[in-house]
Amino acid sequence: MRPLPLWLALPTAAGGAIAYNDAFPTTGWWPMAFAGLALMLWAQIGRRADTALVTGFVSGAVFFLTDIDWLGYYLGPIPWLATVVAEAAFWACAGLLLTWAYRWIPRAWPTRAGRLVILPLAVAGLWTMREHVTNNWPFRGFAWGRAALSQSQSPLTPLVAWFGVAGLTFLMVWLIVFVTEAVTAPAARSAGDARRWRPTATRALPALLAIAAVLAVPAWPVRTDGSLTVAAVQGDGPAGYFQPHNEGDVEVAQLKESVKLIGQKVDLMVWPEGSADLDPLEYAQSATALTELSRELGAPLVVGAITPGETNGQWFNSSLVWTAAGGATAQYDKQHPVPFGEYVPARAFFHALAPALVDLSQRDYTPGSRPNVMPVAGVLAGISICFDIIDDWQTTQMVFGGAQVILAQTNNADFIDPTTGKVSAETVQQFAAARLRAVESGRALVNVSTVGVSEVIAPDGSTIQSIPADRPGYLLATVPLSTWMTPADYDAQPLEWGASVWGAGILAVAFLSRPRRPAEEETGRRRSASSEITA
Repeated sequence: MRPLPLWLALPTAAGGAIAYNDAFPTTGWWPMAFAGLALMLWAQIGRRADTALVTGFVSGAVFFLTDIDWLGYYLGPIPWLATVVAEAAFWACAGLLLTWAYRWIPRAWPTRAGRLVILPLAVAGLWTMREHVTNNWPFRGFAWGRAALSQSQSPLTPLVAWFGVAGLTFLMVWLIVFVTEAVTAPAARSAGDARRWRPTATRALPALLAIAAVLAVPAWPVRTDGSLTVAAVQGDGPAGYFQPHNEGDVEVAQLKESVKLIGQKVDLMVWPEGSADLDPLEYAQSATALTELSRELGAPLVVGAITPGETNGQWFNSSLVWTAAGGATAQYDKQHPVPFGEYVPARAFFHALAPALVDLSQRDYTPGSRPNVMPVAGVLAGISICFDIIDDWQTTQMVFGGAQVILAQTNNADFIDPTTGKVSAETVQQFAAARLRAVESGRALVNVSTVGVSEVIAPDGSTIQSIPADRPGYLLATVPLSTWMTPADYDAQPLEWGASVWGAGILAVAFLSRPRRPAEEETGRRRSASSEITA
């Protein structure tokens, strides 16, 4: 692809980021992910190191300004903008690596094979590496805005069962680079050759074959063993952190909807995150209400509660299995609490910077250490609490822990759009991740929220049943159970690591083996770059 002058590269990067964002819910135009990625990559080609950093930063900043604007609904503009800047800094560093890849790899391997084989694999690996780093660091990472998460309802959705979320990201970026290089790369180069950019039918053929090959990958054949009738209750109570309410109001709202299911066949009832806002382990009236409900239903409950730890000052965001016997038979504590939302890392340091904001978070939740698989109603259920669902390792734990179904409990009440009073993009973005987890793991998934989106998803990603958001209601659905593994259960993490190491390794080899420019050519290049900046 022909390099752009800086004055055009920056708006191209910004436009690409906007197009990329349009692929994610709520807009959900999944093809825009490919257009956006192509534009952002194009903007990186031919940059100097400093302008490569600026261009990458622009891509990241514009994307996150639009993609996570809902963060400001909960914590205000400063944490939102701080997150945007932090994430954009990672994109800036990745932009520099991508610029180097586009510069060094064609020089190290100046053949069509270098452009059509090595370059696409390296660029895809570097993009995957950037996602891997931000998914895990700092503070256990922020795995939002991953390319694959834009494809929860696209023809590429089945690929996550083969390659996992990171593997789908790799394939998307690889396909974009391969197609653009196949169509636009020069057919031949020599000392006296000008680059030829005229695409022909022959040169387009490899691009068409690559697209067809990706689309031709069949869905993984899901195998099931038995079924379970699950009720999921969306009480639509005042569950927001800053919503005016009395203790117990959320639980009362849940109970009002739950009693409507008495007399129906229910094997298991699931409530959302934080739904028992009076901890039944501490408050007798809450425990009594849950025990009576379980007795009337003839089924155990899985409820969310905030529970104390054994050490003074420890608090957990927990999921409890509650039975008619009058107690919790199993407990999972959220392993991945949200930094600056559920706890403040380095609290003293950040309190010195923004005391009013830090003081809003009055309680720090401790990461849990219990397994995220619990026995309930005669089966093993994988438990995900809110932010857990975007953590790849959580799904891996569930599947290898023997989970036959996934129960995803969440509370989206803090991310209500103040202009509409409705659930924001955060809710549907998180739900898109949940849908991909069902396909990736080959497990039915019950996503239940205090205010929506609540939905039962089949192992192939299709919807079994759903409740409209922003209103009380319940789901009652028979879900398939499975203990069979998908390829992604085994290869997703090795593929992510392998792609990241490959991208970095090829870039290093290209740097070391690239032919050096003659001094006069290098001087001309620098003058050209300087002219580009001033223009």
